[in-house]
Amino acid sequence: MPGGRLSQQERQQIALGLADSLPYAEIARRLERPTSTITREVMRNGGPTSYRADLAHRATERRAHRRKPAAPRGSVAAPQAQGRDSEAVAEYEETLTTVLMATGVPKMGARVLTCLFTSDAGSLTASQLAQRLEVSPASISKAIAFLESQSLVRRERDERRRDRYIVDDELFYQATIASARSNDQLVATARQGVAVLGPNSPAATRLENIARFLDFISESITRAAEQARAVLHTKPAPPADTPDRPGEDHGRSETAG
Repeated sequence: MPGGRLSQQERQQIALGLADSLPYAEIARRLERPTSTITREVMRNGGPTSYRADLAHRATERRAHRRKPAAPRGSVAAPQAQGRDSEAVAEYEETLTTVLMATGVPKMGARVLTCLFTSDAGSLTASQLAQRLEVSPASISKAIAFLESQSLVRRERDERRRDRYIVDDELFYQATIASARSNDQLVATARQGVAVLGPNSPAATRLENIARFLDFISESITRAAEQARAVLHTKPAPPADTPDRPGEDHGRSETAG
């Protein structure tokens, strides 16, 4: 499998694949590249409808020139917990950030979410986020304000009275419910239009159909979220090869003699 940066020819193949409406996985297979590489390449260069091979290639060259100089000899990357591969983690974080941006999350908000999602603690302070992302506290504050407005993070004070920003088991549920309820005003307004335009007019029928559609979608999302809520609280299974503790009862019964 080829490694390193994408060549201009590979970018042209990506553009052709997008023009043919091929999925990222198929483009990646043809180029013998990871799907995450193709996803990241496309999303950071305009998305599937605006991707241009020549513009993407020049943008990559500009980013390479702007990168920071190599770290001084003797410095090492921060060690990763659980024996993780630092390069693999960095690549995954970039991919996750790109995918979050594709859902409509602004770039800095996506970077903050990625930091929180990939932190084992699931929480970081503003200073920790600023240090990890190498940005100003003001940038973190602006990103957090957006994420809180979307119910994607919550904050609480720690023992040192610092704000900690948290992603926990309930946030995705709450964000999904909030998204479903965001249609309520549009449904009510559409039905208001039905009364104004007359119930038998084509315009009123159109608005009523929109209202019914959004009503059905919101109810379905809410019902599904309630049913799936327990999934967010699933805990990791214990290792299968955990040795038995001495004297542990395994449910065997013996007949008393």
